[in-house]
Amino acid sequence: MNLRSVFSYFSSDLAIDLGTANTLVYAKGRGIVVNEPSIVAIDRTTKKPLAVGREAKDMLGRTPGDVVAIKPMKDGVIADFDVTELMLKHFIKQAHTRNHWISPRIVIGIPSEITQVEKRAVQESAMRAKASEVFLVEQAIVAAIGAGLPITEACGSMIVDIGGGTSDIAVISLSGIVYSRSVRVAGNEMDEAIIQYIKRKHNLLIGERTAETIKIELGSAAPLDTALSMEIKGRNLIEGVPKTVTISDEEVREALGDSVGIIINAIKVALERTPPEISADIMDRGIVLTGGGALLKRLDKRLALETGLPVFVAEDPLSSVVLGTGKMLTDIKLLRRLCVH
Repeated sequence: MNLRSVFSYFSSDLAIDLGTANTLVYAKGRGIVVNEPSIVAIDRTTKKPLAVGREAKDMLGRTPGDVVAIKPMKDGVIADFDVTELMLKHFIKQAHTRNHWISPRIVIGIPSEITQVEKRAVQESAMRAKASEVFLVEQAIVAAIGAGLPITEACGSMIVDIGGGTSDIAVISLSGIVYSRSVRVAGNEMDEAIIQYIKRKHNLLIGERTAETIKIELGSAAPLDTALSMEIKGRNLIEGVPKTVTISDEEVREALGDSVGIIINAIKVALERTPPEISADIMDRGIVLTGGGALLKRLDKRLALETGLPVFVAEDPLSSVVLGTGKMLTDIKLLRRLCVH
């Protein structure tokens, strides 16, 4: 593989965290240049994109019949090939405001348990979006780098990256993955659990955006010190009219119980499968949480209680993956070592 292509002199390399919920793009020397929802609004008749990212998210659940808002990523992998390509093209162009003809080298983070076919889909989408070369790295490892863990040292670290579509758990030592597991339960699954719970308990139908707001405002993994509640609007399923109900943090915690339980169990399994020497390191250094799900209130406290280990939330959990992927752009040697084929 020719890492230094003829164009590398002009090339502006990019690192992309192609997430189910958000896509972040990091440009070499400039930091994070794009941070937008992974959504594209498309005109059904012309099949042309009308809006990408934040603009498209605002249309979610509010589009007229001939406009559809598509989330091309599902469970951390590409569900809609063409729309992903459109989205990547848009974000790459956004990252290179001045030069549309640049073909950047791109490093993309992927979940640890994706198939060869899914890997190829990511690679081809990026190539078709005008990349000159594409390198894939495992999300958990780059999240660990982004969170500032010393992954190259001979001591074990455990990272849990809870994104939109997947929760990636990895035990890392000497720049390698000792154990990794990916469960397809994360932020989106939590939103869906809230929608179903409110439908069941209050006969109220709410949209994805409302569910996400409820999760952010009221969601927690263990009881809070002060009770919280909020008014939510939706459609009453019996009368078919708009209605407002008040829900509490306790209800939301109940709604999220199963999702949180699955993630915690996956972490416990990872701890059981870890070699004893590395377990001792994790005892000392604890577990680091990254990704949007790390922001769920009291998740760190609940995990610490259930595992008996210290648990820390990364400094900037939402950007850990893209910052770690960005570091790969300057460390070609490490990239070669961690690149997934």
